Amino acid sequence: MTETLGFANAAAALGIGLLVGLERERRKGEHDRRDFAGLRTFAITSLLGYVTVQAGGPLLLGFVALALGALVTTAYWRNLENDPGITSEVALFAVLVLGALCVSAPALAIAIGVVMVGLLASRQPLHHFARSQLTEAELRDGLVLLIAALVVLPLAPDRFLGPYHAINLRTICTLTVMLMAVGALGHIAVRTLGSRYGYALSAIASGFASATVTIAAMGDIAAKQPADLKVLSAAAVLSNLATLIQMALILGTVEPALLRWMWGPLLCGLLMTLVYASVLMFSVPRGQADAPIKVGGAFSLKLALMVTLMMTGITVLSSAMLDGFGQAGVIVTAIFSGLADAHASTASIASLAKAGLLPFNAIAVPVLMALSANSLSKCVVAWLSGGRGFAGYVIPGQVLVTLAWWAGLLLPSL
Repeated sequence: MTETLGFANAAAALGIGLLVGLERERRKGEHDRRDFAGLRTFAITSLLGYVTVQAGGPLLLGFVALALGALVTTAYWRNLENDPGITSEVALFAVLVLGALCVSAPALAIAIGVVMVGLLASRQPLHHFARSQLTEAELRDGLVLLIAALVVLPLAPDRFLGPYHAINLRTICTLTVMLMAVGALGHIAVRTLGSRYGYALSAIASGFASATVTIAAMGDIAAKQPADLKVLSAAAVLSNLATLIQMALILGTVEPALLRWMWGPLLCGLLMTLVYASVLMFSVPRGQADAPIKVGGAFSLKLALMVTLMMTGITVLSSAMLDGFGQAGVIVTAIFSGLADAHASTASIASLAKAGLLPFNAIAVPVLMALSANSLSKCVVAWLSGGRGFAGYVIPGQVLVTLAWWAGLLLPSL
């Protein structure tokens, strides 16, 4: 059994060397511009790493790496005038290490080897993206997003502070990062798919994080790109699809029987969202919708902070209402908490119904009150972020969707 595993690990090392060597062999060039390492060199180096660790352990591997470094340095200086890059040299060292890693973790070594080959094979697209596609503003915004998500967010304390213990710094940072990520997602989608479908798909996807935040992001873009006003407004309205799907998932998760009383509003809201957004989106001539996209920053940090502070204030207000009225004020609390997030209100109402504190057939009104309050919040955000033109398309759509929710109450329960 041990011998079988040893052969398998050695085969993994050989496979990594052959895979990387095959890619490098295709780029060696010819005659004077021919690189020093190809298929055989990489395969042998990978096996060398494996055999070295098996025979002498890490110490012997270190001496072999030093010897390989001397050989690579000599080859590099000999070809400096023809090929100043060091990609093949670094790849050779990586193959040596991956071959050694196959002794203890062959699966990890294979995965890293495949990723490395992918990077090596994508030389031209990656260089083109870095030099021609990526702008300074996009690079700056990407760094800001990474710092906020990987440095600031983990350091933010996850505890409730302030009046009514409603302020959570981790939540505030999460909302800010989420808004920046929504803007970046939309920016990438539009750069990839074009404005007609890119904005719509990114709005639906980011709507699962927060439809209100998505509308704010679309409005900020609309203020800068008025030519795409209708497409951006349609995308903002389409974010309601994510809200409705999440509402159904929340109700079904807490108590599946609750969907019996909510299927009508959810279905009517879904149909109205699709109809309104489709009319708005496809009323734009194809040539105008597919016009060249203005490249700028990926998101607005100022907008992210503004929306986050507004939603935090609403959360404090809704907490005060809950503290003052208790469970008897379910609808009042749903209205105020729905201004910030309808999902939390829906989950709370569904939990009350499952606990027997609220009849199943009485959940529709408070849930729709929360949705209506959230729709009002979206209208305000649309006006503040995108101005009169953007709000002129989004607000009627939100009104029609809200009316469709309430009209769905007229449909009989299942």
